[in-house]
Amino acid sequence: MVERKDYGFFNGYKVWLFTIENENGMKVELTNFSGAVVSLFVPDRNGIFEDVVLGYDDLDGYVNGTSSHGALVGRYANRIANAKFTLNGEEHRLFANENTNTLHGGMVGFNKRVWTVDAVTDNSVTFGYLSPDCEENFPGTVKVTCTYTLTNDNELKLEYTGVSDKDTVLNLTNHSYFNLGGIHSGDVLGHELQLFADYYTPVNSALIPTGELADVTGTPFDFRTAKLIGKDVDGEILRGYDHNYMLGEPHVMRKAAVAYCEKTGIEMTVHTDKPAIQLYTSIGLDGSEIGKDGKKLEFQTGLCLESQYAPDSPNQPNFPDCTLKAGEEYKFTTIYAFGVRG
Repeated sequence: MVERKDYGFFNGYKVWLFTIENENGMKVELTNFSGAVVSLFVPDRNGIFEDVVLGYDDLDGYVNGTSSHGALVGRYANRIANAKFTLNGEEHRLFANENTNTLHGGMVGFNKRVWTVDAVTDNSVTFGYLSPDCEENFPGTVKVTCTYTLTNDNELKLEYTGVSDKDTVLNLTNHSYFNLGGIHSGDVLGHELQLFADYYTPVNSALIPTGELADVTGTPFDFRTAKLIGKDVDGEILRGYDHNYMLGEPHVMRKAAVAYCEKTGIEMTVHTDKPAIQLYTSIGLDGSEIGKDGKKLEFQTGLCLESQYAPDSPNQPNFPDCTLKAGEEYKFTTIYAFGVRG
C-alpha cells in the first residue's frame, strides 16, 4: 500500500512524501526531494516498530541539511581527487566542494534536486532525474532512476538505472544513516558489524584512495568476523570509519554486510551487485544540525553502508571501471533486509 502526501515546494517544484507499508506493518517514508528515505519503521524482537534512519522533521531540514541524510547521491557518489578526471583523452574539471576534491557530485549534487515521480505501484515508487550535459561539468545528458520497493519479506530494495548520450562516469548510492537501536538510542559503536570484504582502499589525509588494495588482515578494518564497530575505535588514531571496502566484480549479487543491535534485536543484511561499499560511522555529525523530534544529530549516531564504485575510480586504473558508455545501461540493485535475533 502506498500513500502520497503534500510535502511542500522547492524552487517551484512540487515535493511529495510517500509512505509504503507492507503486510507486516513495516513502513518506509520517501520524498522526491533528493529521492530520500525519510523514515524506516522496522519491528524489534518484541514487535515494537523502531525508526532506524536518521533525518529531519520536515522538508526544510532536507533542503538545508549538509549531511545527505537518506538521499540518492550522484552524479558521482564519494570523492574525485582534485576535482578532475580524464575520459577518452579529455580532461573534465569539476567543481571542488570539499577542499580541492569533488564530493557526492559537486556543489549541487543529485541530493539537492527534486526528482520526478516516474511510477507508483502497490509496493514501490520510482524516482527519476534528468541531469543535463555539463551539469557540475560532468559530460553527457544522463537520465537516472531509482525504484524503491518494500517487500513482504521486510526487504527495502533499491534498483538503480541510468543511460547517457555521451561517455561519462556514473556512481549512484543511497546515503541513509542507520541506527538499529532507534534514532535516539545514542551512538552505533555498540552495533555488531560483519563485512564480507578481504580488501579495503587506504586513503591519504584528504580521504582520497592511494590506489592500493590493502588486505584487512590484522588491521582495525577487518570485519570479516563480526565485531563491535567500536572495538578498535580509540578516538585518536582511529576516530571512526569513513573507508571503502572492495567486494568484487560489478554485477555479481552478493551478501556485503550484516549489522546487528543487541538492544533491539534488529538485524540488517545488505546485498548488492556493486563492486564496493563505504563504511561511514557519521564522524562528520557534530551536533550542529537538528534532526527528528528536535534532537541534535550527534557524532557517530548513524551507520552508513553505501554500495558504490570505489572513491576516485575515474582516476584509479586498478579499480573497477565506472565509465558508462553512451547508450549503454547502468543497472544495479542494493537490498537492505531486516529481521530479528531472539
